Amino acid sequence: MRQKRAKAYRKLMSLYCMSFGFRQPYQVLVDSEMCKSSITQKLELSKQLETVLQGTVKPMITQCCIHELYLQGKEQQPAVDLAKTFERRKCNHREAIPGDECLASVVGETNKHRYVIATQSHDLRVKLRTVPAVPLVHINRSVMILEPPSKATLEAKESAEEQVLHPSAPEIATLPSTSTPAEAPKRKMKGPKGPNPLSVKKKKPKVDPSAPNKAANESEQGHAGAKRTRGEDADGNVDGGEEPSSQGAGRKRKRRKKMGDNEPDHEPRGDTP
Repeated sequence: MRQKRAKAYRKLMSLYCMSFGFRQPYQVLVDSEMCKSSITQKLELSKQLETVLQGTVKPMITQCCIHELYLQGKEQQPAVDLAKTFERRKCNHREAIPGDECLASVVGETNKHRYVIATQSHDLRVKLRTVPAVPLVHINRSVMILEPPSKATLEAKESAEEQVLHPSAPEIATLPSTSTPAEAPKRKMKGPKGPNPLSVKKKKPKVDPSAPNKAANESEQGHAGAKRTRGEDADGNVDGGEEPSSQGAGRKRKRRKKMGDNEPDHEPRGDTP
C-alpha cells in the first residue's frame, strides 16, 4: 500500500475511533461474496484487512452467510474452509436468510456494536451508507479499498460535536449551578520598581568608636605582661633570665672573667709597695 493511501486510511479510522467509539481489534463482518473474491484473487483476507484498517482486526461471519456458501456446492469448498476460520457471530435467525439481509439486521439502525462491514454486494453497501458510523470495505481489481465516510456519518459527527459545544436545556439543568458569581481575578498594580540589586553598592559595616581604645588597652596589657616576665614574677622574685642547669638546681653558675694581655696573671701581694 502506498504511503499516501495508508495515511488517508489511518486518518479515516481515527475519525471513527474519536467520534463513534471504535477500538482495536476492529470487529469485521465478512459476507460470503468477500470470501469467494479473496479466494479468486488469492488474497490473505485477514492480513489485507489489517493493512487497510491500520490496526488489529477480528474477522467474523454469520451462520446465514456460511449457509449461502454451502448451497453453492463443492466448488466453493475453499471459501467454506476460509469462513470456518473466522469467529461465528450469532444472528438469531432460526431459518437461514440471504446474507445481505442478515448483515443489515445485525448492524441495525445505529451500528451500536461498531462493526466494520466487508462485502462485495453493491446493494448492501448502498443500504448501509444510510446508517451512520459504518465503515465499508470491498475489493476492486485485487485491491482492497476502504470507502470514505458517508453523508450520514458526517452529519452524525457534526451533530455530536454540536451537542458537546452547545448542550440542550435538560442537560444544562442537570449541571451543578453556581449561586455566587465567580470573582474576577484581581489585577496586579504596577508600581515603581527598585534599583537593580547588582548595580547597588554594598553598605559599609558600622565602626564601633570604642573599638580602637579596646585594641590599645589590649596591646598595652600585652607589653606589660611581656616586661613582667622579663623583670619580676608575680611573687616579686627577680629572674635573671637564665635557666637552671640540670646538674645543680639550687646553685648558680659563676662566670669567669677573662684576663687581658696587660693584666698580670696574679694579683700582687699587699706587702709590696
